[in-house]
Amino acid sequence: MSIKHCDKHDCERQRLYRQFCAALVAVILLILLIVLIVWLVLRPTKPRFYLNDLTVACLNATSSPAPYLTVTLQATLAARNPNSRVGIYYDRADAYAEYKGQQVTVPTALPVVYQGHLDVSVWSPFLVGANVALPPYLAVSLAQDETAGYVLLTVRVDASIRWKAGAFVTGHYHLRVRCPALLTVNGGQGSYGSIAGGGGDGYFHFQRAAPCVVDV
Repeated sequence: MSIKHCDKHDCERQRLYRQFCAALVAVILLILLIVLIVWLVLRPTKPRFYLNDLTVACLNATSSPAPYLTVTLQATLAARNPNSRVGIYYDRADAYAEYKGQQVTVPTALPVVYQGHLDVSVWSPFLVGANVALPPYLAVSLAQDETAGYVLLTVRVDASIRWKAGAFVTGHYHLRVRCPALLTVNGGQGSYGSIAGGGGDGYFHFQRAAPCVVDV
């Protein structure tokens, strides 16, 4: 077996290449370490959401020939950035309403905003669903809830956010918000078995401001 030896120029080229690769890896590791240290020092906290109000213009279910639901709501959502040194970019945010896990309105886009340190943003989107098909068991459940005098909806926000610390901006994170909305029906007296409450002034009333569950 013969042993190949590199000539002087090849050996020098290989040595420089190895040094360059080692230096490049060291720089990348240093940058990652700096980012990690900055991140750990700043410790960004996820935003806090609150559902301050939910106005029901229409919440009307029909049972014939098939269960359908027509919904018109206006939600007032507030979001607070609790970080004193980290800002939040909301690059995309959609709000919609659910009833027992079933989406009953189409997503409504919220305005794109940058939330500075300790800032508060407020949105008041209209949430609308026309002739939304309901499974029969949900139609029965809604009728029972109306009769009992209480309906629990959920207002959800699905967003894409970025954190900003000084000149450093992170990649996108998926933000999921879930806000329970307890509605009284006819002052808590219920609909007396009618599945078509329809809404009307004061028929559905938002019970109280509710804290929201936020996942990032």
